[in-house]
Amino acid sequence: MEFSKIIAVSGKPGLFEIISQTKSGVIVKSLLDNKRMPITATHNVSLLENIAIYTYIEDIPLAQVFKNISDKEAGKEAISHKESNDKLKAYFSEVLPDFDEERVYTSNIKKVIQWYNILVKVDFDFTTLSEEVASEEEE
Repeated sequence: MEFSKIIAVSGKPGLFEIISQTKSGVIVKSLLDNKRMPITATHNVSLLENIAIYTYIEDIPLAQVFKNISDKEAGKEAISHKESNDKLKAYFSEVLPDFDEERVYTSNIKKVIQWYNILVKVDFDFTTLSEEVASEEEE
């Protein structure tokens, strides 16, 4: 599974892997239940590799944040996204110490942790993220 093919779709729970393209959109497979479905241009789609988290210095790619969580948790699941707001912020500040607390909302932190845990459940290889992050930094 490639990180570049994982998307989030507004209004649909979980994450999806792009399987193939059609004339009007893409066919995706849910990482939660492996069901396939079409995603058309009317859906609001976000590629995970295009998402970044605000810090006080620069925007950090989501891949780097996932890598940091994976390193902290040794590839295991992180805390639940349903923890209290204070616990989530404290945890996120351990993973990304200089995140911008004014622009990164608790709802963003919940989503990042939830997505990370979904990827852990489908045995995503987080070591591949370090290669992608390194190639992005070189560009």
